[in-house]
Amino acid sequence: MHVEPHHTAEELAELIRAEAEAKRARRLSAVRLDLMGQTAPAIAVQVLLSERQVRTWVARYNADGLGGPGDLPGRGRKGPLDAEQRRRLGERLEAGPTPDGGACAFRGEDVRRVLEKEFGVPRGLDAAYDLMHRLGFEPPRPRPRHPQADPAAQEAFERNSRRSSPRSPRRTPRRRSRCGSRTRRGSASRGR
Repeated sequence: MHVEPHHTAEELAELIRAEAEAKRARRLSAVRLDLMGQTAPAIAVQVLLSERQVRTWVARYNADGLGGPGDLPGRGRKGPLDAEQRRRLGERLEAGPTPDGGACAFRGEDVRRVLEKEFGVPRGLDAAYDLMHRLGFEPPRPRPRHPQADPAAQEAFERNSRRSSPRSPRRTPRRRSRCGSRTRRGSASRGR
């Protein structure tokens, strides 16, 4: 493979040492090894990439220089809201529900309604919860109650129970083991 002479092998080695991102350093290592005359299969084994990936990174380095071995922007599916809308939704959730909304705390269904009404983005319940988590909010969770719980018995228990648990008894000190005997100096070689 041919490598464009954007940098020398020594310059690439310095750039690799200074690179904080491991993926980019590995890609630059592949370019450096190719510049030093190694084959794609040998490079692939050394930098733990496939031969096709090695050829791709060298081609991108040839076309774009140091910008080539970086990740391309725009990968992955876009979210339902842009950055400004996410900021506004975060502020809206921070402010809390409005009196006309009919809620005292934001549940997933309430966030879904706000997304559709105020932002024009229809989303399902799972997507609303996911968006809440990404913004750092948690929906309210009810305190668990047993279906057969007796409120009167619970009240009586709380009234009659101690405020703290009793202290544990002090531990008795352990005795040293008396099994076996002490070995005398030099007696280990006599038993052979």
